[in-house]
Amino acid sequence: MVRLITHNMLACHVKNCTKDNFPLSFSDVELVVRPAPENLEFIQRFLPKLDWSALVDTARSLGDESLPEQMPDQWTEEQLKALHHVLMELHVEEGNMTCRGCGHVYPISNGIPNMLLAEHEVGR
Repeated sequence: MVRLITHNMLACHVKNCTKDNFPLSFSDVELVVRPAPENLEFIQRFLPKLDWSALVDTARSLGDESLPEQMPDQWTEEQLKALHHVLMELHVEEGNMTCRGCGHVYPISNGIPNMLLAEHEVGR
């Protein structure tokens, strides 16, 4: 399943695609909300790994406005719960992820992104 916690780490790896290859843009998505057990300690430990700007832009492109523009210095429990929801409970079941740099489309089917590249697209 493509959750935003995973999406926040995906970049295009097409040969010679090194500009604007992150984050991948969602389109034609079927979004499903699946409740997940809260582990706010995990969310706090994961914060340094997040590209906050990319996460906020992606969440907003999917219709979720719950995250602040800037990452808070001090987190409230309510803010951590909102972040948990965005990272762990929003699932893209169907759709596409497109590279802004080269335009390569990574289809998502049944919650699984196809990140495989054709041989001519793979850098050596």
